[in-house]
Amino acid sequence: MILLQETRKSSLSPCQYLPGVSWQFDYFFAMELSEAELDVYLEQGWRKFGYYFFRPACPDCRKCIPIRIPTGTYRISRSQKRVMAKNKDIRVHFGPLAFSDRILEIYSDHSKHRFGKKEIDPADFFSSFYSPSCPTLQSEYYLGDTLVGIGFLDQSQRSLSSVYFIFDTAYSHLNLGTYSVIREIQEAKNLGLSYYYLGYSIEECRKMAYKNSYLPSEHYDWETQTWGQSGG
Repeated sequence: MILLQETRKSSLSPCQYLPGVSWQFDYFFAMELSEAELDVYLEQGWRKFGYYFFRPACPDCRKCIPIRIPTGTYRISRSQKRVMAKNKDIRVHFGPLAFSDRILEIYSDHSKHRFGKKEIDPADFFSSFYSPSCPTLQSEYYLGDTLVGIGFLDQSQRSLSSVYFIFDTAYSHLNLGTYSVIREIQEAKNLGLSYYYLGYSIEECRKMAYKNSYLPSEHYDWETQTWGQSGG
């Protein structure tokens, strides 16, 4: 690993997930992590975009809970089976990072309709998703010949970690976000990996709590710094 900047603490700012709460992060910048080094950081609750690594350091809150799915015991639910059936015509390809204008178009559409961003910064997009600091994968979701979704993943010695997933919102009815998680858990298992990391779950935030529907899962305890299983 090449450390570009030592760990620092961000300033307090309004939390984007919970009203009336401030958030703060520990963060550092690094590149050329090995698969084993990435495992260490994932197991300690760190997340990343490009060279930027971060984890919550909020003074009065520990509600961002790291979550991972053990690939060997994951059981698809009835509702998830319905999503799989809905996407029976979707073709999925896993491979190295490969940019295209269509991907930037989907990112712009996704940012606008899901998060209200009228304009995107292509430089920020490239630094977040096409400046790899560790082994990476890209998942592509096609309906016929049309690319409709893209997932960005990191690969460690023991796991796949979902960095971000975007989709063309014209295909929102397919529930591609749910479908992508199922397929990427399956891919992690196919690769002989033990875990699939889903980032942070926040019980009080609907757009983050959905991650608890993939069972059984393991959650990280910030106090004991250990992982424990939850859910069937």
